Amino acid sequence: MPPYEDWDAAHLPEYRFVATDGDRVVGWVALTGYSDRCCYRGVADLSVYVDPAAQGRGVGRALLEHLVADADQSDIWTLQAGVFPENAASLALHGRCGFRVVGTRERIGRLDGVWRDVVLLERRSPAPD
Repeated sequence: MPPYEDWDAAHLPEYRFVATDGDRVVGWVALTGYSDRCCYRGVADLSVYVDPAAQGRGVGRALLEHLVADADQSDIWTLQAGVFPENAASLALHGRCGFRVVGTRERIGRLDGVWRDVVLLERRSPAPD
């Protein structure tokens, strides 16, 4: 995880949501802009995280549904996410929230020295301008 200052600078401030259980953060979702080019101003990448101890309780779905609803009411017309192919829970979550698989990017990332494929998902706003 990068230092908070770097994370903060990279994520859109109006699209960050946190789930708590009492005073404990159990999940979060946030958007980053896809590109600085004006033609992509309505496209954003999303990240969603749920603490393993809170998985299976609807935390991820609540966060993602809230984010999608906010994006649909704003200038965001496409949300996209990249998920490791073996992360069946995340792929299912995105599918339940209206995302579709658009392809697999092969060997696009490296984690712990291992090249990784990433499944690319997207969700288009139902009424883009």
